[in-house]
Order: sequence, then C-alpha cells, then structure tokens
Amino acid sequence: MLTSLAVANYRSINHLVMPLQRLNVITGANGSGKSNLYKALRLLAETAQGGVINALAREGGLESTFWAGPEAISRRMSKGEVEIQGGPRQGVKRLRLGFSGEDFSYAIGLGLPEPSRSMFALDPEIKKENIWAGPVYRPASQLVDRQGPMIRAREGRNWDVLAQHVPSYDSLFDQVGNLRSSPEVLHLREQIRGWRFYDHFRTDSDAPARRAQLGTRTPVLHHDGRDLAAALQTIFEIGDPQALHETISDAFPGATLAIDAVPGGQFRVEFAQQGLLRPLSAAELSDGTLRYLLLVAALLTPRPPTMMVLNEPETSLHPDLLPALARLIIRASQHSQVWVVSHARRLIAALEAAPGCNSIMLEKQLGQTRIVGQGMLDEPAWHWPD
Repeated sequence: MLTSLAVANYRSINHLVMPLQRLNVITGANGSGKSNLYKALRLLAETAQGGVINALAREGGLESTFWAGPEAISRRMSKGEVEIQGGPRQGVKRLRLGFSGEDFSYAIGLGLPEPSRSMFALDPEIKKENIWAGPVYRPASQLVDRQGPMIRAREGRNWDVLAQHVPSYDSLFDQVGNLRSSPEVLHLREQIRGWRFYDHFRTDSDAPARRAQLGTRTPVLHHDGRDLAAALQTIFEIGDPQALHETISDAFPGATLAIDAVPGGQFRVEFAQQGLLRPLSAAELSDGTLRYLLLVAALLTPRPPTMMVLNEPETSLHPDLLPALARLIIRASQHSQVWVVSHARRLIAALEAAPGCNSIMLEKQLGQTRIVGQGMLDEPAWHWPD
C-alpha cells in the first residue's frame, strides 16, 4: 500500500504531499486541481510502462505542464501585501513525482534536455530516479540512484554501477533485464504495473460492451469495458458469485444477472428485472445501468490490483444507486488500495462513513492546488532526493 503521494511543479500543483490510506476519496470544487492530481498519478504509472516521456509529450511537453507560478510564494505574497511576481530561478527546472510505500519508495525528476541539433530537442528527459527503503528518504536508506545516464545500486557500504549509458527517455524500470542485483527495481515495477485506472467506460449506443463479444476468461476488465460479459462470467466461475448476486440485488432489488453464450463462442449479458417478461440485453440497458454493471465487473475482479483508481464513477448513475456503489467500493478496498475522485455528495458521504476512509478535499489558493486544512505539521514527512 502507498502511504503518501508527492507532486511538485505539475500544472496547478506547485508542491503537494498527500497522505494515503486503503480507501481514499478526493473531492473539491471545479478547478481545484482534482484532474491534475489524477493526471499526475497516471503519469507516475507510466514510468513502469515505458511511456512517461510520450505521455508528457502528449500533454504538451514540459513547458506546458510545468507549474506556471513563481518558484516560491513569499508570506507577503500569500497575504496579499505585494503582487505575485517571479524572479530569477534559483534551482533547476524539475517536474517531480514520487510516492512512499510500506516497503520501498520511489521518486522521479524530469527536466528539459541540453541544447542540441536533434529534432527531439523539446522532449523532456529523465534526470533523476531514486528508490529507497521505507517511507522517508534518507541518504542511508537509498537503494538505487539514477543520475542522468548512470544507474547505481547500493552494495553493502559501497555503490555498484549497474549501467552507464541509459537513454534519457528510458526509466530505470525499462532496464530491469540489464540491471544486476536489483530486486527492488523489479518489485516496484510490477507493483506500479498492477495499478488500474477506470475513467473511460463507454456506454454510448455503439459501445463495445453493448454487443456480444468473444468470450475468454477475463479476470481483469478492459479499461473501456469491451469484455464486460466475459469479465462477469469469470466472476461467476472463479471469483465470488455470491458477492456478485448480492451487489446486483443491492442496487436493483429483484433483478438477476446471467451470461448467455451465443453461436460462435460469443457472450452476452442478460439482465432480468421484476415486471419484465424477458431479460434485457446490454444493448437495451440504460447508460446508468450499463455503467453500474461495468463498475461491478471492475470492482469484484478475481485478481485484485495493488491499487484501483476510479475517476468520477458516478457519471450517468441515478443518485439512488450511489449508496450501493459506495458499499461495493468499500468491499473492494478490503483487497486493494482504492482511490475515488468524485463530485457526488451522496457517494462521498457514504464512503466517508466507512471506517478508516481518508477524505481529501482540494482547493486552489493563488493558483496552487492545496489540501484543505493541511498545515505544515499535518503534511506527511517527505524529502526529495538531492
């Protein structure tokens, strides 16, 4: 489980260190920075997928995503006694992302390349990466250190150089096969690769989930929900069918769910409700009902991830379904660390009633995304590697 997330110089986030628990609810007014925090987490996940540079480039590159405010905001600026103004930059220009965990922690720093004649001169570079033991960085706890093209690992009291010519666009996680004696790199890479993000479920009339699809065992629902029927049948066979039936009944009293096999090995959803003479196919379901079934398939996965992130799961759902959705999310948090980014007050209230729920409200002050009520002494301990 992650214990904190740290972001610096990314869009509206000048500096933010957020505590994390097993169930986390992120909320705040429009424009407070919820989407930027979510994107920062997605960007951090790309480090283990080999796509962090491309993902940053798709957002407009480092110049577009870098914090647009002054390098430091003085006390007089924050009190409104003087105008917000910048000055000569004292430190290097770095976009930083990191997290602390129960066993290992990780941080990455990205910056602009040195001037060159390359046509890729605007691509950001990975300048620094670090892995250390425990939640708080200390030089003595550092295990792996990446400075530019060189990666070294601690070997007893000394450092062992593992690689000297790592491309600036490759994370150290891309070098696992080339690094000797670095089990913590493999461990963290697989942990990050296990994160799942659900924010693009399609429920339109042409959505793949509405059509019969080829059925193969599907313990992990695709991010767009295309294999819904196969994922639900997998839960019936190797997951928790009792939980699936209870979840459907909780949201739709008297309703039942079944998966039908059609010629050609294709599966389709059959959703029976009280008062109807025949079950409805996915093509006939309302957007809200279909989205709820997609969330059920994602949250009752027989292969729980290390972390699951739901971005505005209340979209298209009737408010009466939100308490049942909250109970489903709370059940999932028993097996995975869960993030929920939401605007829905009814959903938020139901989740906040769960024991141990970590509720984070964001606000924007002088253009910066901040955590409401978090003072200097409330912030988790965090030190960026030099």
